[in-house]
Amino acid sequence: MGVGVTAGMGVGVLAYGALVERTAYTLRRVSVPVLAPGTPALRVLHLSDLRVTVGQRGKLAWLGDLARLVPDLVVLTGNLVCADEARDPLLAALEPLFSFPGCFVPGTHDHRAPTPGGPLGRPGGGTPAEPRGRELDWPTLAAKLVAASGWRDLTNTRAVADVGGLRLDLRGVDDAGLRRDRLEAVAGPPRAGTDLAIGLSHTPRPRVLDAFAADGVRLVLSGHTLGGQIRLPGIGAPVASAGLARSRVRGLSRQVSGGTESWLHVSPGLGTSPFAPIRLGCRPEATLLGLVPRVI
Repeated sequence: MGVGVTAGMGVGVLAYGALVERTAYTLRRVSVPVLAPGTPALRVLHLSDLRVTVGQRGKLAWLGDLARLVPDLVVLTGNLVCADEARDPLLAALEPLFSFPGCFVPGTHDHRAPTPGGPLGRPGGGTPAEPRGRELDWPTLAAKLVAASGWRDLTNTRAVADVGGLRLDLRGVDDAGLRRDRLEAVAGPPRAGTDLAIGLSHTPRPRVLDAFAADGVRLVLSGHTLGGQIRLPGIGAPVASAGLARSRVRGLSRQVSGGTESWLHVSPGLGTSPFAPIRLGCRPEATLLGLVPRVI
């Protein structure tokens, strides 16, 4: 195969990733056997890494249409916007979902705007220890989201909520990649009388996952990795991210720590960095998690 043909194929693949797959929004349904036997099932809509910028009408319209799923709980695990100007368009798009209970935590880029690099530019998908990029007004976005929806802001805090006939212990941390998490503020066993403890952490750092598992949190929801953003046939994500194995940067997996186990769901998210607007083998995704009883 000639150099010209190879180069042409490469350009075609990149164009497909940037122009087609990047906006091929997909709903995935995943069953999680995490509830006690005899407990009614629960439908959780997990959204992450929306990374909204001004003018993304297609993404916002698709996002609002998810209300047709009638979830019992909506969970946002951060990186909602890439600019303060995208706050109001995001809130307008989410409005159809506000009739359902929900909760959220921020991600890296809810505090700082994206900069060149990101998962494609930093081997291992690491997050810089020191924030980079223009500072964003996360407190205003969080306050507006709470006021508009009544959803719970779980940033370094815990709450108990009655959802879908179940009583949930909910806890979340600020972005662990930027070391803004305060695990001590949410530590401890599940509240008495609750059916399930769910933890939220935008970046699925192993130390956060281990701490949640040790406290009896049986389901952790995260994002950050974009599922690898570019996934290769037979290989998957070419690099690890957030300290996870490459096989765990997208979807459902088990977290085993010190004799305790929990489920981890990492959302591949619905967006990309403005500086790397491409997806290959990893469509933008929302996930409807069906929480069902364990089989004994």
